[in-house]
Amino acid sequence: MPKKKLSIRIDGELINAVEGQTILQAAKANGKYIPTLCDLEGLTPVGACRLCIVEVSGTDRLFQACTTPIQDGMSVITTSARLTHDRRISLELLFVERNHVCAVCVSNGRCELQSLASAMGISTVRFAYNYPKLGVDLSHPRFVLDHNRCILCTRCVRVCADLEGAHVWELTSRGIHSRIVSDLNQRWGDSRSCTNCGKCVQACPTGALAEKGYAVEEMVKRTDNISSLVERREVQV
Repeated sequence: MPKKKLSIRIDGELINAVEGQTILQAAKANGKYIPTLCDLEGLTPVGACRLCIVEVSGTDRLFQACTTPIQDGMSVITTSARLTHDRRISLELLFVERNHVCAVCVSNGRCELQSLASAMGISTVRFAYNYPKLGVDLSHPRFVLDHNRCILCTRCVRVCADLEGAHVWELTSRGIHSRIVSDLNQRWGDSRSCTNCGKCVQACPTGALAEKGYAVEEMVKRTDNISSLVERREVQV
């Protein structure tokens, strides 16, 4: 059964959307840019990064575009002084909570976090760095997990569960103590459920998950492979 067509406004422009779409999906479908780090086409949206916040007419609340369904007649603002201020704070907090040193990262120059910070003009942060003592898991024969560069977007968790069906990854602890862990906090190399597919590595927006053998600036992530895999599966269904 065809889905009902809806009309909404994004930044004053009237666009056509489809019932069931989120604000972010409707925006993407009409060439409208909304920044995000946790969203990846084909994965279940969770609203982890808080960067896709938008204003909706009729309320003072800010809404996450990736998890908020559209409604007919809705009017959305994606760019304003308030949104820019709040997005900058969210991005700065991501930097201070871990140890992001771009100059020695395999994803330097190809990192979504780095690119977004550059686009927003962030070269310094207003908050004190936490400098947590975080480890690097080198136990896997092909891949590496560097907690220092993880932004807890949970893309790896969702791609492993939604697409691979292995459910290797999960979050443990709370707040700034949260960590990505494999198989109930075992070393990645000791995981019995990992299929070595590498989807989690490709989905990662930073250098937190990488393939061994790559030097600084050499790691290229292919998130488009994840989205194309989802499309092929939907066609088969």
